[in-house]
Amino acid sequence: MRFDAIMKVVVMLVIMLRHCNGLSMNYYMLSCPMAEFIVRNSVNSALRADPTLAAGLLRMHFHDCFIEGCDASILLDSTDDNTAEKDSPANLSLRGYEVIDDAKQQLENQCPGVVSCADIVAMAARDAVLFSAPGLIYDIPKGRKDGTRSKIEDTRNLPPPIFNSSELIKMFGQKGFTAQEMVALSGGHTLGVARCSAFKNRLKNFDSTHDVDPNMDTQFMKTLVKTCSAGDTAEQPFDATRNNFDNAYYRALQRQAGLLTSDQTLMTDPNTRPIVNAYAMNQAMFFFDFQRAMVKMGQLDVKETGQVRQNCRKIN
Repeated sequence: MRFDAIMKVVVMLVIMLRHCNGLSMNYYMLSCPMAEFIVRNSVNSALRADPTLAAGLLRMHFHDCFIEGCDASILLDSTDDNTAEKDSPANLSLRGYEVIDDAKQQLENQCPGVVSCADIVAMAARDAVLFSAPGLIYDIPKGRKDGTRSKIEDTRNLPPPIFNSSELIKMFGQKGFTAQEMVALSGGHTLGVARCSAFKNRLKNFDSTHDVDPNMDTQFMKTLVKTCSAGDTAEQPFDATRNNFDNAYYRALQRQAGLLTSDQTLMTDPNTRPIVNAYAMNQAMFFFDFQRAMVKMGQLDVKETGQVRQNCRKIN
């Protein structure tokens, strides 16, 4: 078969693999075939040096997609006349920007102007999960374009840590997610930590407007009080395996040891409790539902046309 005929077949296969929103699993097959390898190599190198970055990369993708869609707006730096999303109090705990920068630089050297920052963020989150849970392999469609808007006021649309289950179901429902998908995505909290400022509302000694949350294990409460004695920026892991992606998060909820109000509420609400119990008992089920929900989240309001930033921190 002639080379041009082979290329026509390849192009046809790529078109067939496209999703209805313009994304495809093999978007870079012809334009930058090493894109996936380059991003994964950057992520793995960074996580071998500092495994705690996995949580930051995963949450970066979520915080990006929930605001104006998956367009890498979370990466834009503030300017003299605009405070960007990344400088919102809700985003100050995000980490891993340097990993995205490293992958982007390598991609620009290999295939300049081709791979969007939005796709890099999505691939990096997936690869961070894989690093933290070997065997949890899933593919994501690519083809997102980068946005040009990033404003601190837009971050009010992120789910706050004080929300109860009903409020979370409503907020996620507005994005097209079911209650089960919301609970599965919440399982991303199996990685990383939260700062005292995000959960001190549950501790009477640290917030005079609230009593101690009755849905909290007494011993766990004492642990949180000790953590918060070091100040608002003191950190507490979400579960006992902060660098491993597993179902320990749900088992903690069963023990009334969920860290945030928005965590423990999943166990106290009879609408979501059965899902928590199922994931606590069956890690494979959690993994399956999580990966499907992540693929869905990665397609929120994607931009099919627009920029591919040369530098992820600023618009072209």
